Amino acid sequence: MNRSAGFTRSVALLLARVGIGAVFLAHGLQMLNTWGHAGTASSFDSMGAPLPDVTAFLATWVEIVGGAALIAGLLVPLAGFLLAVDMVGAIFIAHIDSGMWVGDGGYELALGLGAGALALAAAGAGKLSLDALLAPRMGRRMRLAASSA
Repeated sequence: MNRSAGFTRSVALLLARVGIGAVFLAHGLQMLNTWGHAGTASSFDSMGAPLPDVTAFLATWVEIVGGAALIAGLLVPLAGFLLAVDMVGAIFIAHIDSGMWVGDGGYELALGLGAGALALAAAGAGKLSLDALLAPRMGRRMRLAASSA
């Protein structure tokens, strides 16, 4: 890949990470700060979520930490995967019966966010990320640890 294409790819990944991450982060913070754990758990219970106290906690923190991780470009494959799983749950627990369109309470937004998070999990963070900054250091540490064993 030539330098121009590599830079363009990294900028595109950065913009995708920031956009998708910001939506997840905002939604997680809304569950935490606006509805609170009790309100979120009650909402999850009314939707038929299994173990609503646990799933409300997990969804809130996966979206907050995962969204922040996407924005920073830190552990993007893991964060993207967990956020995609979170959206699969949202689709099948909260939105599937309402059809596709978000205006009707449907799964349109959850599907788009989940697909975007999964694409980032597969593509990685790109060169404009903490993953790219830390990866050479982590690789060097792992090589040193393996050689001393």
